Amino acid sequence: MKLIETLSFMLLAMAVAVTAQNPVLDTSGEPLRRGAEYYIKPAITDNGGRFTLIDRNGSCPFYVGQENSSAAKGLPVTFEPFFKEENIVRERRDFKVSFAAVTVCVQSTTWQLDGELISTGDDGAGFNNYFHISHGQVESTYFMGWCPQDPCLPADCSWFRCGQVGAIVENGKRLLVWDGNPAIPVVFERA
Repeated sequence: MKLIETLSFMLLAMAVAVTAQNPVLDTSGEPLRRGAEYYIKPAITDNGGRFTLIDRNGSCPFYVGQENSSAAKGLPVTFEPFFKEENIVRERRDFKVSFAAVTVCVQSTTWQLDGELISTGDDGAGFNNYFHISHGQVESTYFMGWCPQDPCLPADCSWFRCGQVGAIVENGKRLLVWDGNPAIPVVFERA
């Protein structure tokens, strides 16, 4: 009986936590929705272009990066909140993000932590695919980060080193890193 009460309380607490966070808004002021396509672009125009897939070394996997020019189109992404019943992307809640594109690599275009870089591929039930969004210092801007919390329940994930997404330039290519300094403030534009 005690086990049922504990599990019921945990489910209720998770449901309350999901609805308590503010929705992430796109450039039109609408909440980001599960499965809808969005372009991620820097809020500061001279900070690289829209997010896209990068062929880092001539082989798979592709990496997540930025177009070198703000005029380049980039690739749209979709979001999949951790909680299956959630259809809105919320601040500080975990989600998977995938490019809405087909590649020559026979693998998922879902983002995953790959050392310091962000590459593509899906590790299944692990923590490496879960990112979050936090509100930026300027109205309607956000920061993306990696610090899984939702997949950890009821386990303790306090041992993870958290970070926000930034960029490095390697051989003329802008690659996203998860502990970027400085972090890139972004906005989300409906595709």
